[in-house]
Amino acid sequence: MKILTPLITILFAALIATPSFAQTTSASPAGTSSSGVAQSAAPGGQPNQQEMMKQMMELSKLNENHKLLSSLDGNWNYTIKFWMNPDPNAKPEESKGTAVRKSIMDGRFSIMDVTGKMEMPGPDGKKKEMTFKGHGIEGYDNVKKKFVGSWIDNMGTGIMFSEGDYDPTTKTFTYTSEFEAIPGMKQQIREVMKIVDNNHMAFEWYENQGGQEKKTMEINYTRAGKK
Repeated sequence: MKILTPLITILFAALIATPSFAQTTSASPAGTSSSGVAQSAAPGGQPNQQEMMKQMMELSKLNENHKLLSSLDGNWNYTIKFWMNPDPNAKPEESKGTAVRKSIMDGRFSIMDVTGKMEMPGPDGKKKEMTFKGHGIEGYDNVKKKFVGSWIDNMGTGIMFSEGDYDPTTKTFTYTSEFEAIPGMKQQIREVMKIVDNNHMAFEWYENQGGQEKKTMEINYTRAGKK
């Protein structure tokens, strides 16, 4: 059953993508076998079911990009700095936390669970220590040929989606996304994650504020236990 389930899913997707396939089969000239129809191209130049299934199975395979993300699996400690004060001379807020990364779906995706403490303004305007929890998913989309990610945390109810690339020369991921913390206030975001070495990562978060990009957060990760 575990083997049949993904094949049934792929076949169902192929049927949806080529709705005219059944009509083509029934309208085939007498003497044409069903296997002959399956090997011909669908109307409109679309690939037939067999070709689509083959292509989808090929696109589901792991490659070096997935292995790169899996290499970051493990337990990490982090220190974070973030700039909330509009005064450019103000010192950043600082806090610490932990992050756990692990691969899922046979290595196709990586998830990261983050836990930390930070001081945030309460309803009365006074700072209050709060527990921060976040959950991220990263992967490499073989169709888009892009690294993709999503992020949720206990500070909001939205899901942030991002896409990016990796530069092997500098060992740096660069993601772009759009963030809307308050209705009508959308911000363009650029995230930069550099693999310093096997045991260290450096992350920077940039926001487009009034047409100018400004770094508002940086995180330094250290692996808990050298790899």
